[in-house]
Amino acid sequence: MEETLINNRAMSRYELPISDDAAAVVYYSNEDGRIVLRHTDVPFEFMGQGYGTRLARTVFDQLRSEGARVIATCPFMALFAARNPQYAAMLDG
Repeated sequence: MEETLINNRAMSRYELPISDDAAAVVYYSNEDGRIVLRHTDVPFEFMGQGYGTRLARTVFDQLRSEGARVIATCPFMALFAARNPQYAAMLDG
């Protein structure tokens, strides 16, 4: 299934819609040309259903396709990257 990732630049976050009124999100900033993934949030009622992992995979795939350098300060995103070595080359720190 292809995920629809939204880059909400106004709120500095990537959004993965879950329902009409809910989304899994990761907040980011751009520092020295690198994307810093700061905090991941999945609505409580959707936790434990794989939405965080789907968000992480979709975000990393999108950033990799853009040739982005990434710093994952969010523990969830850092752990995801550590468990998925195909993203190692894009990580800084």
